[in-house]
Amino acid sequence: MKISNTPNNSSIINGFILLGFPCSREGQILLFVLFSAVYLLTLMANGSIICAVCWDQRLHTPMYILLANFSFLEIWYVTSTVPNMLANFLSDNKVISFSGCFLQFYFFFSLGSTESFFLAIMALDRYLAICRPLHYPTLMTGCLCTNLVISCWVLGFLWFLIPIIIISQMSFCGSRIIDHFLCDPGPLLALTCKKAPMIKLVFSTLSPVPLIILFLFIMGSYALVIKAVLKVPSAAGRRKAFSTCGSHLAVVLLFSGSLLVMYGGPTSEHGAGIQKIVTLFYSVVTPLLNPLIYSFRNKDMKKALQKFL
Repeated sequence: MKISNTPNNSSIINGFILLGFPCSREGQILLFVLFSAVYLLTLMANGSIICAVCWDQRLHTPMYILLANFSFLEIWYVTSTVPNMLANFLSDNKVISFSGCFLQFYFFFSLGSTESFFLAIMALDRYLAICRPLHYPTLMTGCLCTNLVISCWVLGFLWFLIPIIIISQMSFCGSRIIDHFLCDPGPLLALTCKKAPMIKLVFSTLSPVPLIILFLFIMGSYALVIKAVLKVPSAAGRRKAFSTCGSHLAVVLLFSGSLLVMYGGPTSEHGAGIQKIVTLFYSVVTPLLNPLIYSFRNKDMKKALQKFL
């Protein structure tokens, strides 16, 4: 892969420069400490949910198995960006290699897509449990749950494979500076020697399509769930159903909402500062908030975590 100051004079260099969050040395150290703490808390919170589900026999149901897999996904999702960001805080040159940049690009977007698919099948699980309670054990079997989990991983990692391979084979000219803390498609495509509107169109189409379709699917599922819950005669039953579904719906709105803001339209419309803030929210903040939301709003999970801890 090449990068050059002019298209006719290419020279091989080591990679790109991720500007991250430019500030003084003291500010960089402060950010390093802050995001290190957030990263460790995210690992601990999601790891605790995985352990609680594995060790508590009462939680060996499709809902909690999906939640444990979701927490496992969150650990890898945050790991795809934060360790490199932490290294950049302490680095003087802030260089990321070509291979490192595109591997981060691929895993970050693939894991994000997988998370969207997981949120959709978790909504499907809640729909079947509340709207089809008598048929739920025969519909949501262990075999189906396993197949859905595998399908999420496969679809998530295949969705962006071809566009990322195409972008990684392109030549990059002029400045190799990316005004971001990760390898994002917008800044990368802006550095290509030959402008490729078709590639931009393909990527700008592939990014929001699964988000919008899955978001509409989730909202449709919860519209039916809310309709069914309102018909429950018991107030305690309604509260329990709303509590279980409310935590998942909050996670969907946090994650999908921020992604739709970022990738629902052309990324060039957002300034570098807005891109960093929104990306920071859905890539670092939501993986920390998600296990807290699930544990605080779910009594069974809260009891299992207390027992485990």
